[in-house]
Amino acid sequence: MNFKSLMLAAAAATAVTGAHAADLPVAPEPVDYVKVCDAYGARFYYIPGTDTCLRVGGRIRAQYTLNDMTDGGAWATTASDGYSFLGRGYLYLDSRTATEWGLLRTFFELEASASAGAEGAANVNKAFIQWGGFTFGYATSFFDYFTGQTFIGVADRDYSDQTTNLIAYTAAFGNGFSATLSVEEGGFREVGTYDGQRYPDLVAALEVSQGWGGAKLAGALHHVNMTGTPDEDMGYAIQGGVVINLPMLTPGSNIAFQAAYADGALSYLNAAGYDGLAGSTSSGFNVGGGIYIQATPTIGLALDGSYLDVDLASNTNDYSKWAIDGSVMWEPVSGFALGVDVGYTETDFDVTGDTDTLAAAFRVQRTF
Repeated sequence: MNFKSLMLAAAAATAVTGAHAADLPVAPEPVDYVKVCDAYGARFYYIPGTDTCLRVGGRIRAQYTLNDMTDGGAWATTASDGYSFLGRGYLYLDSRTATEWGLLRTFFELEASASAGAEGAANVNKAFIQWGGFTFGYATSFFDYFTGQTFIGVADRDYSDQTTNLIAYTAAFGNGFSATLSVEEGGFREVGTYDGQRYPDLVAALEVSQGWGGAKLAGALHHVNMTGTPDEDMGYAIQGGVVINLPMLTPGSNIAFQAAYADGALSYLNAAGYDGLAGSTSSGFNVGGGIYIQATPTIGLALDGSYLDVDLASNTNDYSKWAIDGSVMWEPVSGFALGVDVGYTETDFDVTGDTDTLAAAFRVQRTF
């Protein structure tokens, strides 16, 4: 074979090899698919490329309220609105990562509302980090426990229910027992006009949560530095509550009781007035509770009640107040609920007399 024949054969072989190579499949780029994370309950997913689990959720509410219908209320004068409408949305972001130091969690809750005169109003309801027993950020006060059973709660019941900035440590002892020490921003607990803060509130709590229900004992110290008074003081509050499950009635039913006493720290009672005046402090107590009955798999009945008694500093216009609120809620589809609520309050002031309120509301709510 001459040189020319060799060159032609080599060219032919190269062409055949190239054709086969072009026909070979090209390896696809790797893809990170979203995977279910079942370590922390339903609806958590791994963030692609990480070992962090994320749950994205939300809630939409539409509410229609008949405002105070008593003789002296909103319906008694043309200067006030007899009704109010509300549209409100919530966004929840909950991330969790297992670390050698314990669970690392972040939680964020955003609320945006639209009602007459407040279109587009938005608030951060929660924003906190939890890690190895610590909680940092904007979260529910560790003093709080029972805050009501009813679906809407149109009556202002007197339980402590406060979100605040805090630094806390919770030690879990097993079998549902835990203890918490929390340093919380006192500005959220100031009742009246205050001068500058010197130190935050200190909250301590013991809690148990088991199959029968749960219980909590909490105490708080609060710096009292009222404007216009020469003396500073130390306020305090103590509270105990218990929730008892009632499976003998129906699964999901329960009953709750709670009582609190405060001196110089009225916010821990959800009380109006002022914490102190001219070297003396305001004091008071509340008692309350509620019952929830899961009447059928889709219908829930709830009733709340509370009583508050306040002795204001210098004995000016002391008052007592009781409130009752009841609701019926229907959940025809999981996460979708409709309900009605009626509430009544009566406040008896020593100087200015009695006032009462009666309101009712209808709510449609979708949680996802």
